[in-house]
Amino acid sequence: MSSGVGGADGAPRGFVRLLAARLTSQVADGWFQAALAGNLLFSPERRVGSFAIAAGFAILLLPYSVLGPFVGVFLDRWYRRTSLWLANLLRAAVVVPTALLLWRDDQGFWFAGLALLVIAANRFFLAGMGAALPHVVDGARLVTANAIATTLGTASYASGLGSAALLLGALPIDGHGYSMIALLGSGGYLISAVLLRGLFARTALGPDDDRRGDAILAAVAAVVREMIGGVRHLVRRRAAGYAMLVQAGHRALFGALSLATLLLFTRYFTTDNARSITGLGVIVVAGGLGALIAAVLTPIVTRRLAGWAWVSMLLAGAAMMLLLLGPTFRAPLLVLCVLLLNIASQGTKIVVDTTLQHECDDRYRGRVFSVNDTAFNLTFVAGLFTAAAVLPPHGRSEAAVVVIALAYAALAAWYAVVGRRWGSRSAAPVPVSAGAR
Repeated sequence: MSSGVGGADGAPRGFVRLLAARLTSQVADGWFQAALAGNLLFSPERRVGSFAIAAGFAILLLPYSVLGPFVGVFLDRWYRRTSLWLANLLRAAVVVPTALLLWRDDQGFWFAGLALLVIAANRFFLAGMGAALPHVVDGARLVTANAIATTLGTASYASGLGSAALLLGALPIDGHGYSMIALLGSGGYLISAVLLRGLFARTALGPDDDRRGDAILAAVAAVVREMIGGVRHLVRRRAAGYAMLVQAGHRALFGALSLATLLLFTRYFTTDNARSITGLGVIVVAGGLGALIAAVLTPIVTRRLAGWAWVSMLLAGAAMMLLLLGPTFRAPLLVLCVLLLNIASQGTKIVVDTTLQHECDDRYRGRVFSVNDTAFNLTFVAGLFTAAAVLPPHGRSEAAVVVIALAYAALAAWYAVVGRRWGSRSAAPVPVSAGAR
């Protein structure tokens, strides 16, 4: 374990510091992405359709998703502290010209390229955070640490989105207002970079691998060979591989539901921009609350149940909830659906992250988290486009809700079978060989 770990009775000092940097960064994510989404959804001259919304998400997520596994090789070679603080320093700088283009209402090639760079650095940052966590938390606390980090990260992101929505009530709902929101993100990224640079020694976050000093060109040349090794590692660690697959399946369904919710609250319940922003703000709050509930429940439950059993229960619960509440298409009940679905989503993510940390050696961990991040994004975008192809423009479809609910039930049943065979208790201590030292 790194020197950042505190005493046995309190929160590890290194974990608290890493958490502070992560939460600051994810609040900034909420501000920056609220500016982008608001410009896309609520500018009067851009009343875009469902395919355009899905394409907007794809443009922001897919480039990094394709490169993600290759990025993981560098997370396993470069000092992670250096990678993380430089990534956020880069984002702080790039957001400034992006905000200027928003101010000028210039959303052409340069705007898209700069926005892509900020989002790509975000995915790199989160993958690096996942790989670094076992260096500041001992194995017995890893489930709780993941619950706190991922859930408060989600809540911080949601608070960034929500506070941006509130600020837009006092700012013009146009490029000027969105550019000012984006600039808040630049400040958040800068603070996060300063925290990482100032609070950690260069070696504190790993990697432990003795190849970290290899030349960059040599690392690039070895990417394909190393990724094959990472895939073979996942094949050998079945619990990790199946956990990654069940989360990918959930993310595809979650993507479809996300687009339906977005359309319902901007096209079906109301077409007024101000009311749409308020409705989506309520959705964000409900999602954040669900994530917080999952953070409390998951460590408690996984002390008594295997992680695979908890995930199977969460997915089965999501299926039942969608069948009971989804077809009503009443806004208050759909808010409740969002809360319950985010409990399932965040609980699944906590268990999956912990399983990957438990099952994968540190020398592969950066690659594994990058592959997982790639699957996380690709399947979400696939769900968005599938929903765009089948949903009506206003988002209401009873048949789609039933199909998604049945798919959740099938996913839960499948994971219950493979999890029972290959899974392990998520709360079990991480062995020293897995990198928790």
